[in-house]
Amino acid sequence: MSEHHHHHHHHVSGKNLFITIILNLFITVSQIIGGILSGSLALLSDALHNFSDVVALLIAYIANRLSHRESTESKTFGYKRAEIIAALFNTSVLIAIALFLIYESYQKLLDPQSVDSLLVVWLGVLSIFLNALSVLLVKDDAHHNMNIKAAYLHLLTDMMTSVVVVVGGLLMYFFEIYWIDPIVSMMIAVYLIGASWRLIKSSVSVLMQFAPEGINVQDVIQKIKDVQNVIENVHHVHLWQLDDHRIHLEAHLNFHNNIMLGDCSEIINSLEQVLKDDFGITHTTFQCEYNRCHTTECIVGVG
Repeated sequence: MSEHHHHHHHHVSGKNLFITIILNLFITVSQIIGGILSGSLALLSDALHNFSDVVALLIAYIANRLSHRESTESKTFGYKRAEIIAALFNTSVLIAIALFLIYESYQKLLDPQSVDSLLVVWLGVLSIFLNALSVLLVKDDAHHNMNIKAAYLHLLTDMMTSVVVVVGGLLMYFFEIYWIDPIVSMMIAVYLIGASWRLIKSSVSVLMQFAPEGINVQDVIQKIKDVQNVIENVHHVHLWQLDDHRIHLEAHLNFHNNIMLGDCSEIINSLEQVLKDDFGITHTTFQCEYNRCHTTECIVGVG
């Protein structure tokens, strides 16, 4: 039996995420005060949205910290999937927010209301600036981490919503056009549902231990059998992701001949390197066998 580890991936510290929490707290408080002073339901709604983002960012930050904890005897994988769970939760909340935005936009479309548009515009500009800064802070990490990507989507949606608030405020101030705000809000909500749904599918796939997208199990089996041509068949194969970066494979290898243990270790070393280079598999566990399974039914058992 052999085990092999690689940990060469983008490190996400969570420091920038913490800064975005502080920025979004400031935005939320500002919008609550501004919404009360201006009588703007849009600003108060956006403040509620921003507060939900603060909670989402806090969850993402805590999950990020948990994921760096060391493994223990009772938690042999550590907390590696804390970030995947956080990503699933936050993207589910995002879809709920998007549906709420569609409902609110529909109500505003039926009954547009006049507000203190200049105050709305200035607070919207402040929100755009701070949210844009937040987006830039986490953008790089979002490419490598589902948890941070979910937080990134929250922030990006905030920025887009703030743009809508500003545009709506300007149109209300100069032209008294009140229907544009709910229309664009609906468009943003539809985009948010699409982006969130893709991330939900990815996080559920990891939690359900599905084979990683883009890796065909039969291709992996054939590659194993091709290495030095000493393996008769491969069975009890399980291929899954532990988190964003770690791909695990376990399998039983039935050899043609009753080879020495040292020879077996050399073959497995070759296998590990080939699987890492060709499929990005970072951890392998092989059970080596001889004259144990010859039927085609035993070749693969993915579960």
